[in-house]
Amino acid sequence: MLVFRRFLFILVFALIYANPAESSSPTTVIKAGHLLDVESGKVEENVIIIVEGNKIQKVGKDISIPDGATIIDLSQKTVLPGLIDCHTHITDENEPDPIVELQTTAADKVLHAIPAAKRTLLAGFTSIRDVGTYRALIDVSLKNAIEKGWVDGPRMFVAGAYITSSEGGGAMAGFAPDIKLPEELRYGRADGPWEVRQRIRELAHRGVDFIKVIATGAVLTHGSNPNSVEFTSDELLAATEEARRFGLKVAAHAHATAGIKDAIIAGVASIEHGTYLDAECIELMKQKGTYLVADIYNEDYIQADANKKVIPQDFLEHDSGMGMAQRDNFQKAVKAGVKVAFGTDAGVFPHGTNAKQFPYMVRYGMTPMQAIQSATISAADLIGKSSQIGSIKVGKFADLIAVDRDPLIYIDELERVKFVMKDGKIYKND
Repeated sequence: MLVFRRFLFILVFALIYANPAESSSPTTVIKAGHLLDVESGKVEENVIIIVEGNKIQKVGKDISIPDGATIIDLSQKTVLPGLIDCHTHITDENEPDPIVELQTTAADKVLHAIPAAKRTLLAGFTSIRDVGTYRALIDVSLKNAIEKGWVDGPRMFVAGAYITSSEGGGAMAGFAPDIKLPEELRYGRADGPWEVRQRIRELAHRGVDFIKVIATGAVLTHGSNPNSVEFTSDELLAATEEARRFGLKVAAHAHATAGIKDAIIAGVASIEHGTYLDAECIELMKQKGTYLVADIYNEDYIQADANKKVIPQDFLEHDSGMGMAQRDNFQKAVKAGVKVAFGTDAGVFPHGTNAKQFPYMVRYGMTPMQAIQSATISAADLIGKSSQIGSIKVGKFADLIAVDRDPLIYIDELERVKFVMKDGKIYKND
């Protein structure tokens, strides 16, 4: 009798808990009136998308709808993949002077970033690459909080800290020389190839997704010069070699022409900003497959702040003439066929308004489809997650957005996203 009871208990337990993933995964059916297929570059009409759990299970026209499924009617809208911004600073927002870091705690910075992350997600950006923070590793903390479901925000890929030379473009600067910063505010400083390798090893073991190096001077850093080259070729090569050992890509902040060339030759995955790239840089980028991530919108925001007299004078001097040069060179790169990934430098301007850059990309040489592809399949490729995000395909994460009007005709419609789904969960449905 005892043996029989044990057998019965095991049988009942097995029947109840058999295939728990299947029983706990809700099914959502999305009726898309217009589906923008970013891989083919075409728009498909009247498409059914079936989502189970956090993955896309079926996409097509003649698909039967499962019993009990939740149906989302987007038949009057254009549906496209969740957008990806490859250059954000989610823990910063419209801070005209980085020295405010000395007036806040790490907790302040992360808590301040929580509403910024939610605004970014509700704006249709379901994934972001966050390209560095002065206070080390707070981006890792925010990423972990989002992944655990503690706060709402986009899927984050983080750098942890800037790898920068002493007093370089990624260093905290502008204070008296006899003031010593805490370790977390000088975490990424490195001089010489071996110090670069050491910092990358530390970051790789602390949960970062890629490495950000500051190859040249910066605009929004005291004592910096955007035309200066701040890392040597040997230091940049050490960065790409060491990162590769950990399966990490390297993004290089670079304005100056020589610094851009050095970074491309060293094997970085992307050039951030790329203000003064020339014909040789463009040819090298094409040969190497290096991505350009150019923040060609935020110049207008910087100048607007200049008119309000909230930007430090030395920053304005750094910025003089750079905006138009960057846009002209972006147009040349696009025309030449350089790979472009969408990146805005959000944080210089308010988070959640990232899509304001799309019209600028069209104005400076891209078609609307190319601009959208830069924020979907191209961005996913740069991040190294093409199998998971970037398009609406079976097996990928269910990251979907929808707008009322055709963004291929009205590119600014992406500033008015009506529906947002990330990981199969609906965050917005206006």
